Amino acid sequence: MSAEVSDQARVQRLEPPSGPVRMVLDTDTYNETDDQFALVHALLSPERLQVEAIYAAPFHNSRSTGPGHGMELSYQEILRLLGELQLPAEVPVERGSTDYLSGAGPGDSAAVRDLVARAMASPAEDPLYVVAIGAATNVASALLLEPEIAGRVVLVWLGGHALHWPDTAEFNLRQDVAAARVLLDCGAPLVLLPCLGVVSHLHTSVPEIERHVAPAGGIGRLLAQRFMEACASAAGGSKAIWDMAAVGYLIDPEWVPTQLVSSPVLTDQLTWQLDGDRHQIRCATYVHRDRVFAKLAEHTRQ
Repeated sequence: MSAEVSDQARVQRLEPPSGPVRMVLDTDTYNETDDQFALVHALLSPERLQVEAIYAAPFHNSRSTGPGHGMELSYQEILRLLGELQLPAEVPVERGSTDYLSGAGPGDSAAVRDLVARAMASPAEDPLYVVAIGAATNVASALLLEPEIAGRVVLVWLGGHALHWPDTAEFNLRQDVAAARVLLDCGAPLVLLPCLGVVSHLHTSVPEIERHVAPAGGIGRLLAQRFMEACASAAGGSKAIWDMAAVGYLIDPEWVPTQLVSSPVLTDQLTWQLDGDRHQIRCATYVHRDRVFAKLAEHTRQ
């Protein structure tokens, strides 16, 4: 698949946003704890982000019996979070793919169809930001089903590791390698937020969550509970909440410095191969951790 996006148009759309943006969030919300924080961060930032829809992404680890079960658990977790925020009727939530991409082609789901429809309704001068913080199955399926949407969206994907890292076998990427390749190869404007070596700076601790998040009503208690569950065996009681970086970039791009690079090639060994002749993407190089968490603390105080 090749998107009909000129180099000039792609670079123009990859300029960090200077004002409010329209976005959808694709999330494997029940996977651990960072997706919940990212979702709340987005919904409590209406001055910068208009969240038009939320999609449940598949995942498979010890918390699910398979990717479809993980998607359903994530769907229910999204509804739970919206209920605590008292927003259940305001933001559409759609179930996503029940399996990863395969030779059978793109998955069909309510999330994929909704993404295609919203993207096709978006003018090129006002692209829809598609923020993906899980396996990229839903987003890649939409791009494969309707390649024209590549000219109407900006993809923001948290996946893989830093371009200098010895491997890129990160959870989101390795679950659906085919979907990751679609995002990297299709030519759509892409902002890549690598995990280890970049957004892994977004660490927080049990005392910080207890002080700044847990007291903030039902949503604060739920977020704190999910964090404690994930941190039960973590040395020192700290953990990376890196999915917040994708939302943080759109709230204020200065929080997540980026640079234009050639889109890397994802090898069969799950390493990056850097080829300067490919189309450009924007890649995060650092995260100002305190600025991102200060915004979350501001939300919880309110």
